[in-house]
Amino acid sequence: MDQLSTIERAAVERIDAPAMLARVERWAAVNSGTRHVAGCATMAGLLADAFAALPGEVRLVEPAAAHSVGADGVVSALEHGRHLHLSVRPDAAVRVLLTGHMDTVYPVDHPFQTVAWREPGVLGGPGVADMKGGLALMLEALLAIEASGCAIGYDVVINSDEETGSFSSAALLAEAARGKVAALTYEPSLPDGTLAGARGGTGNFSIIVRGRAAHAGRNPEDGRNAVAAAAALAVRLHAARSPRLAVNPARVDGGGPNNVVPELAILRINFRPRDADEIARAGAMIRDTVAAVTAEYDVAIEVHGGFNRPPKPIDAGAARLFATVRDAGAALGQAIAWRDTGGVCDGNNIAACGVPVVDTMGARGGAIHSSEEFLIVDSLGERAALSAVTLLRIAAGGMA
Repeated sequence: MDQLSTIERAAVERIDAPAMLARVERWAAVNSGTRHVAGCATMAGLLADAFAALPGEVRLVEPAAAHSVGADGVVSALEHGRHLHLSVRPDAAVRVLLTGHMDTVYPVDHPFQTVAWREPGVLGGPGVADMKGGLALMLEALLAIEASGCAIGYDVVINSDEETGSFSSAALLAEAARGKVAALTYEPSLPDGTLAGARGGTGNFSIIVRGRAAHAGRNPEDGRNAVAAAAALAVRLHAARSPRLAVNPARVDGGGPNNVVPELAILRINFRPRDADEIARAGAMIRDTVAAVTAEYDVAIEVHGGFNRPPKPIDAGAARLFATVRDAGAALGQAIAWRDTGGVCDGNNIAACGVPVVDTMGARGGAIHSSEEFLIVDSLGERAALSAVTLLRIAAGGMA
């Protein structure tokens, strides 16, 4: 703490740990699974009320159009909740972006719905770490720097669809990233505080195969087997995987009675490219494989989806931002380290806009996306202090 400036020390002392815990307990009691639009609406209202304590206008932004492919091959619109956007001092010389998500992976009928203490200092509950704890400490850090008189400009975006790919909020995130010198995203860190460094990308595809039905015994030669063609796609694409491109055929929908040649199948497949070159290779591979299977099996194939999370490398700008966070942590007595990870988040999309980002500024916790999810409560104060000092140093030109 001796390495903190007077203004930094005052900001840290302003942080209210009990208030953050109360927010987490209140917010995690609201089911805001991505597809539970009513729950996301409730959560958006609570967040709008809480973030109204900051200067600037809080807006709830309508989601952009997004679509999905059903098991019947029908492409339909997806319903999402509204996204929160706050802009503070948009004309400031130094501006940053802070992002998080209000949705969780737990649908309204999931058995994991309540918050409970696992042991002293460890709180369990849906979204306590991912990322209602992160939202609580983001707000507390901003309240602390506002009380300090810091004139940094910032935008806050909290979306309602991050857990399913941010399809209805990607344009909002890109617009908010424009002109920012840095971004902080509040995904949880590892339990020991380690941050995510470089990330690979991801692409999700639903490939619709339309064949022709026929009797499987009387005239199978008149049919065109969509399931066989989808299986061929899955096997050939999977065979093209490499250390820099994971390929996971995850599911085939379609088919029917054993005595009918199936006329419809949908292959669900995920790609995890390590860099932009692998995205290009995967795209060409999908096109070539679809063309070959179409010709060989005499079927019609439609490809839906894309690479919605580009890879996030640690470039020079990101390295400077990580160093700023590390040095802020050192001044607070927190050892900050980072390592590469295979997961993806909105940090991938922000980095693709050319903005340096550290995307695991949230609480320490673990077992996320499971019924064992937990939050280390002391980390709320620790990480709010880390954010406050980092923001103050960015405002003072600490990334130069």
